[in-house]
Amino acid sequence: MQEALQTVLQNEDRELAQEIENYWDARSQAFSQTRLKELAGPSAAAWTKVLQARLPQVRPLRILDVGTGAGFFSILLARLGHEVTGIDMSADMLHEAKCNALAAGVKANFVKMNAQEPDFAADTFDVVVSRNLTWTLPDAMEAYCQWRRVLKPGGLLMNFDSDYGLERFSRKEDQENVHANISQELVDTCNKIKDSVRISTHRRPAWDTCYLQELGMKVEVEADIAPKVHNDPAMHYDNVPLFAIYAYK
Repeated sequence: MQEALQTVLQNEDRELAQEIENYWDARSQAFSQTRLKELAGPSAAAWTKVLQARLPQVRPLRILDVGTGAGFFSILLARLGHEVTGIDMSADMLHEAKCNALAAGVKANFVKMNAQEPDFAADTFDVVVSRNLTWTLPDAMEAYCQWRRVLKPGGLLMNFDSDYGLERFSRKEDQENVHANISQELVDTCNKIKDSVRISTHRRPAWDTCYLQELGMKVEVEADIAPKVHNDPAMHYDNVPLFAIYAYK
């Protein structure tokens, strides 16, 4: 009975993962344009400052950018001289990331890979970074376990995300909103995904903190860094706090 239940849950997670992949494929071009706008404006310097404040003072670091999307973090970190690998389950997003890195004149490695199943040996990376990813994962607990596994001893996990579980996404009419012009169909899909993932039932970042501590990591949290990084007056973001988690293996 237990094995049958486990199989059902695994099948449900696979189906949800495919739906998530399809969603981000559909969002890839518009999402990429948003990230390019960030790269061209004051947000790039603001994010770089946040990252540099925590990065070990060693060059170059081996960094894994999980859920790289259009390559925003990978580009910023490659500009700092680090060896960056960006992974994403969306092939269309990875195409955007490769084009954006090429246009930025930086070198980064991009690989299609599930964030919950990073195909790397243990103790491979000095740093793992992620932005606005964990809220969409079918199994965030497994993701955290795997990210810890691929970190070197003393390595740093930096996760930037928001507690979207109780939010209801809607279409944005404000053309300067970073989520403007997303179709109602995609908005509905996004809400469906959010409501389907288990992490939406937890309040964050308190849940993340407790779980990472259970994994034996030393955790520091900033409740809201949005005032630091959402600093471009031409770009309007949602009002949900953007927390920062810094977890050391």
